[in-house]
Parts: sequence; structure tokens; C-alpha cells
Amino acid sequence: MSGADEPAQQSPGPRAVVEVRHLLDRAVAAYAAAPGAGAAEAVGTLERRLAGLDAPLRVALAGKLKAGKSTLLNALLGVELAASDHAECTRVLTWYRWTRTPSVTVHPVDGAPWSSPPRRGPGGLEIDLRGRPAPQIDRIEVGWPAPGLRRTTLVDTPGLDSLSRDVSERTRAFLTGDDGEPADGEPVVDAVVYLLRHLHATDVRFLESFGAGRGARGAAPGTVAVLSRADEVGVGRIDAMIASGRVAERYRGEASLRPLVQTVVPVAGLLAVTGQTLREDEVADLRALARLDRTVTDGLLLSVDRFRRPSLDLPVPAAARAALLSRFGLFGVRLALTLLRTQDLPAPVLAGELERRSGLTELRRVLDAQLTARRDVLRAQGAVLALTRLLDEHPVPGGRELAAECERLTLAGHGVRELELLRALRTPGLALPADALAAAERLLGAQGDRPTDRLALPPDAEPDRVAEAARRAREEWLERGRHPLADRETRRACRLVVRTCEALLEPVSVAAPGRA
Repeated sequence: MSGADEPAQQSPGPRAVVEVRHLLDRAVAAYAAAPGAGAAEAVGTLERRLAGLDAPLRVALAGKLKAGKSTLLNALLGVELAASDHAECTRVLTWYRWTRTPSVTVHPVDGAPWSSPPRRGPGGLEIDLRGRPAPQIDRIEVGWPAPGLRRTTLVDTPGLDSLSRDVSERTRAFLTGDDGEPADGEPVVDAVVYLLRHLHATDVRFLESFGAGRGARGAAPGTVAVLSRADEVGVGRIDAMIASGRVAERYRGEASLRPLVQTVVPVAGLLAVTGQTLREDEVADLRALARLDRTVTDGLLLSVDRFRRPSLDLPVPAAARAALLSRFGLFGVRLALTLLRTQDLPAPVLAGELERRSGLTELRRVLDAQLTARRDVLRAQGAVLALTRLLDEHPVPGGRELAAECERLTLAGHGVRELELLRALRTPGLALPADALAAAERLLGAQGDRPTDRLALPPDAEPDRVAEAARRAREEWLERGRHPLADRETRRACRLVVRTCEALLEPVSVAAPGRA
């Protein structure tokens, strides 16, 4: 996809990104004026890093077969593009990027890529693989003007437990970084959304493998777990999402999972897709059912077979009822009928309520609050490290001044050290009580990157209140670090949290300490 097709960057970004961008501009000018092939290659590397600073968040969706990846992908896209059946293209790594006009490009393992007509069928995009099986396709690139792609590039990965060993290994290699790391070491994705239906040992092993693989390369992405098809946890009951929320909370505390993911979010993907693509004819059918006596609809919703039984004399034909089930699921139909019966919502409001109650809104908030800001920190720091390597391998006039600036920015990279400490807090070893661990995670940005998120304050809290809360937190963590029984690692952790509190007090810390 060409850079011209990407949505425009709306702001210069966090201060760290602004400073790194200026540094890279100076380095590009220095290498462009230097002779030799090495200098030309350096310019290309630095220009890719510059473009990467402004690129959307790159998120890979991963999980086992039938985990609901394609459905969740459609929900995040805001349009039904991803195939959700057993078509051959579901077994191929597929990138979805924002472009002004639709396009589909197929990249084979061997040979030249080709364009496939961007046609949408009833099961998603119909992609012409020219008869080639999945193992012979390297990747598919889809460009689409989908709402969800303006800020996020999505990567759909084949199931990790695919019957085809080649397909599974390719997915695993992509997620671990064994296949797909560019030469300059930039991570392919910034984050992984891992879908699970029930927590199994295989899920933990998958998360451990690609977390360790990317961490060894200094490019460990943020990982968010999604309790997928969450409406099925409560067997389609009206309180299904409440039940799934309790399950997600239990998973968040699991010792085996806690060090591997930032959080666990329950999402009913099917309901999320339907909420964004709700049609007037569907609302009309739901209204007709909602007007029936409550005992009738309660009986209908006892099972899927009862709801779509052809012999029933109802104002909505059996075919239309079956279509409602395929679009909403039993939980979604039950929820929509309840909302229409109690509030008689207009169609746009009903659509918004379905999307919100699906869990998709919370997942998007998590991706934005916990991963987008981290992306800025990691990309800026990665660019500085790439320039440092270039200056060592290919010295250039003015390189000493550039290297000094690299060192300054590396030492100032507190956001990276925050990430390291966040990972350490999620593993056994630090002598801190549970309430202190939770407070440290929050201060380090685990609940969001804004100062009010870090200090557990309302979003509209006055600056004086923010400053006072930061001062109190600083004093508390200074005291913890001075405790006579605190070991070396605990004292170091306390010093880092104190530095975060001090950054919250700095006048320039308008966005957050990790962004300074």
C-alpha cells in the first residue's frame, strides 16, 4: 500500500516522537550527503523508521481454530470483509490497511503478486487465489476505506492449531518474529489480540512462545486477551455478558496468564458486528417480535430450534427468524427484544447499545489507552537504537553529535523502563503486597496513559488535584523504597515509580510521563 493512501496524521505526536523525528531528519540529511552504497542504504532504513513513527497501530489477531478471529476482525473493521468459513483464504496471513479505494493484492511464496477484484460476497471478500493452496501464498494485502482502519492496521492470522502444519508454523513464526522481522529490526506488529474461549494450557504455551520470541528481539508487543464469543459463556441468557465479565476477571488473576497479557476483555463479536451493520428490516422484525406477549417470546428463546421452528404462526416468518439468529445469536435477539420492549429505542440508538454491550467499545478503549501510547514509546526508542547501530556501522560526518543525541534520548527513555517494570510486576519475585502491585501497575499506565488514568482520578480533574495526587503517590513510593526490609529489586521498582510520579508533576507532562 502506498503511503499516500494512509490516513493523515492529525498531530505531531508525543514529545519523544517529535524529538526523534527531528533527529532522524538530521541523520537522513547527513547520510544523503555522504558517498557510498552504505550511506544510501542507511537513508532507506532511516526513511522507513520515519514513516513508521506515523503509521497506525498494527494489531495481529491470533488464536486457535474457531476462536472467532474473523468475526472479531469484522467488528473492529466496522464492515464485513473477513471470511468466516473454511475458505482457503482463511488459512492465509491477511493484512487490512486503510486506503481510499478498495484493493486486494495476493503475494505468493514464489512469483510475482497479482491483484484480485475487490468483490464482497455473502461470506466476506471473494479473493482469487488462482487455484493455489494456502501454503503457496505468503500473504494477502487488503486495502479498504473501513472506519476501523483509520487508526489501526489489522492482521488476520490463521489458526495456531490448524490441521496443516505449514499453516500453523507460519502463523507461529510471524507472531514470534522468526519470520517477518525487517532487516533493521523493526517489529512487524505493535500488539497482539489473542482470542480464547476457555483458558487451556495450549493457550498459555502459545502466549509464552511468541511473547518470549519477540521479547528476545527487544520487540515484545503488548498483548491483550479477548474472551471470545462471550455471549456463549452464559448460554445466551440476558446476563451472559455479566457472567463472561466474571470469567474474564478470574482469568486476569490467573498466575499462568497474568505475566503474558495486559488484560482480558470479554467480547461478543457477532453482536458487535451486527450492531455496526444493523438494517432497518431487521429492526422491523425485532419490533414485531417485541410486541408479542412476553410468555410467547420467552418460550421462543428457550432454544435455537424453537425460535426458528417453521410451524409457528408468528408475524415474522421462519426464514427471517433464522436470519436474525445468524446475525444476532440467541443472546443478541434476547437483548434486542428486551431493549425494544422496555425503551422502544430508535434504530440508531439500538445499534449503539448493541455495540456497547458487546464489549467492543471496551476493547477499543483498551487498545487505544494501553497500546497506542506504548506504540509511540517503543517506535521512538526503536528508531533511536536503529540510528545508533547505523552510526557504529557506517560513520558519517557529524555522526558524533548525532550519537550524543541518541545517547541522551536513550537515557531519557523512561517509558521503555516503565514497560519493563510492568512486565516484571506481573511475574513473581517483587516483595510488594497485592494492593501496592495494583497501584504500581496503574501508575505505570496499565489502566490508561493519561495522568488522570494513572492517578485514578476523573478525566476532568483539575490540574491542582492531579498535582496533589502525584505528590502523594511520590511520597508513598519514596517511603516504600526506604523500607529496611525492601530488597534491591523492590527498591529499584520503587525508584522507577517515583520517577513516573515526578514526570506527572512536570509542567511539560501534559499527556503522560511515558510520552515525555
